[in-house]
Amino acid sequence: MSDMITADLVDLDLAAGTKEEAARSLAERLVRLGRVTDLDGFLADVAAREAQMPTGLDGGIGIPHCRSAHVTEPTLAFGRSGPGIDFGAPDGPADLIFLIAAPSGADDAHLTILSSLARRLMDPAFTSALRTTTSPAGAAALIRGDEEPQPAPSPSTGTASTAPQAPAAGSAKSADPAAADAAEVSEPVEAPEPAEPPGSAPGTDTSTGTGTGVRQGAGEPEGDSGDSGDGPPAPFRVVAVTSCPTGIAHTYMAAEALEHAGRDAGVDVAVETQGSAGFTRLAPGVIAAADAVILAHDVPVREKERFAGKPTVDVGVKAGINRAPQLIAEARDKAARGEVTAPVPADGGEAPGGEGPGGSGAPVDRAGEPGDGYGTRLRTWLMSGVSYMVPFVAAGGLLIALGFAIGGYAVDRAPSVAEHFAWGQADSWAALMFQTGALAFGFLIPVLAGYIAYGMADRPGLVPGFVGGAVALTIDAGFLGGLAAGLIAGGIVRAIQRVRVPGPLRGIMPVVVIPLVSSAIVGFLMFLVIGKPIASLQSALTDWLSGLSGANAVVLGVILGLMMCFDLGGPLNKVAYAFAIGGLADPNEGSLKVMAAVMAAGMVPPLAMALATVVRGRLFTKAERENGKAAWVLGASFITEGAIPFAAADPLRVVPSAMVGGAVTGALSMLFECTLRAPHGGVWVIPLIGNPLLYLVAVLAGTLVSAALVILLKGHARRTPAPAPDVGEPGETHEKVTVAA
Repeated sequence: MSDMITADLVDLDLAAGTKEEAARSLAERLVRLGRVTDLDGFLADVAAREAQMPTGLDGGIGIPHCRSAHVTEPTLAFGRSGPGIDFGAPDGPADLIFLIAAPSGADDAHLTILSSLARRLMDPAFTSALRTTTSPAGAAALIRGDEEPQPAPSPSTGTASTAPQAPAAGSAKSADPAAADAAEVSEPVEAPEPAEPPGSAPGTDTSTGTGTGVRQGAGEPEGDSGDSGDGPPAPFRVVAVTSCPTGIAHTYMAAEALEHAGRDAGVDVAVETQGSAGFTRLAPGVIAAADAVILAHDVPVREKERFAGKPTVDVGVKAGINRAPQLIAEARDKAARGEVTAPVPADGGEAPGGEGPGGSGAPVDRAGEPGDGYGTRLRTWLMSGVSYMVPFVAAGGLLIALGFAIGGYAVDRAPSVAEHFAWGQADSWAALMFQTGALAFGFLIPVLAGYIAYGMADRPGLVPGFVGGAVALTIDAGFLGGLAAGLIAGGIVRAIQRVRVPGPLRGIMPVVVIPLVSSAIVGFLMFLVIGKPIASLQSALTDWLSGLSGANAVVLGVILGLMMCFDLGGPLNKVAYAFAIGGLADPNEGSLKVMAAVMAAGMVPPLAMALATVVRGRLFTKAERENGKAAWVLGASFITEGAIPFAAADPLRVVPSAMVGGAVTGALSMLFECTLRAPHGGVWVIPLIGNPLLYLVAVLAGTLVSAALVILLKGHARRTPAPAPDVGEPGETHEKVTVAA
């Protein structure tokens, strides 16, 4: 890291109030040193990465980073803020800000910088030294690893309690995985050597000793996993996997925290970091010797079947950072109770029971922290079901719409094509499309219920979930019945999984006992207890949608338009979309109007931003103007996320403008009584829309309103540019726009 950070790239008195201002201030230093060629383009890439997931970490740390075509070489800039800057960390603002810039495609270099830095940030002595140093050169030397920080008796700030003191040389410590991960990608070229972890001698393999790590690059167990064959019995062994969406900072911080926590508890911990540049697998012998498994991840674990048949703790990656000691203790408790995951089937696939008896980690449970409220987890479970249902809605809805478009509205009364089909008649082809689409629609409720239960309880939830969804379909409980059936099935399976059972029965629990018992209970509840009341409620909702007209319809259109444009593809947007496609499961005139309004409003934000970049290009950066070209296609295709780069850079002006335009479009679509049977497609399904010309008028009106508002707000916020290196096109006037937090 010697040439990646110098004293010129350190600002110990960072004067910035927001994360955008902090990134700009540090990025200007990169420009002055020739490390960045286009300031605005680089900042747009930083903002786009920040929009994916906040880069704030517990302990007062912010790590904005990105790969960018505007970066000439891997570089790290450091800033220290007195009052702190909000980077989205749960424990408050960050006072230590690290801006990491890597060239596009420089996976090895990017990973090396971030993983090495992330591991050092878990050392309280390192962060304490950065907070107290008075010399930019000294700060750069600390970050490069040229100087070792003095051990601190305790963290000076709220650094996560899972980060104890750096170990002394020779203690169990896995080598920094960055170089190994890089070497896995480009074997002939030696990866850049990251800074050694604190407390280790340069050039030594700190992985040996008690076995709390793996030998990176070789994947071999170290020291027989800590069992030397003499002395006291071998310690409790844990293998762990850490990964995050970007596979960089959180991945390695969680690994470091688990290793520290294991060392403090006298537990051997071997961690496999599944980073962005690949991963080095734990040796089969290490996994076989492990007493328990910890999976700390926000993305699916690769080759998860390797860990089947062992007590498993499955959590989000941030829990691995913030709650490492508790996770070690939980793994020990599960091992003591004999809770294990189901064995791997003979074909090598994933265990049929997922987490198995006692397992706590369903697929979507990993999306949130264990401390998340029930509302957050409920939304995640519901979105799991909706995400699996959407392809059935899309295929079925489009086929039904095409059937109506070709054969007219009498096509639903055509005889079965299995009994009567004329190859040369368009009506027969229309009937084929309609009947195939209707069959696809018949799966909506069972799939919704089944995958809500899957999201809650993994594979054991599928059978009772599908059974409950089929019952809901049978008793006409509709979309609401499917939601209830999925939640009930998932809850029942989770309850059964917590029951302690004798060892001989554990193998049949996921494939026989859980499906049998849970399906029987779900069937009883849906048929005889709650099914009929839910069916009555569904009927009332259907009648209400059918009777929507006038002011009530317009008000609903406004609400749906606001929801679609508030978070641009986020949770609130998905709730509105789920409400619309739920109506397609039992379509009527009202539900088709709702679907049309939702799609129209969702098209507005990217179209408006694209239009604004054309009308007043000087209000936008060069990168935003390029994004505006793509936004035309994204908006026309009903991909609301096309406006995210604009909202990330300037949320207080872009988001309200988009919401107003979306509300206008939603209201006009409902007022014009436009209908839509297809759940997606944008302008490409215009022939399938009722009142298509008025529908386009509604979309155009909202686009114009949003574009006008964002131009007005940005124009009002313009101010004289501060002296800074000109990195734009020759002769181009740069107008600096105030960036909101």
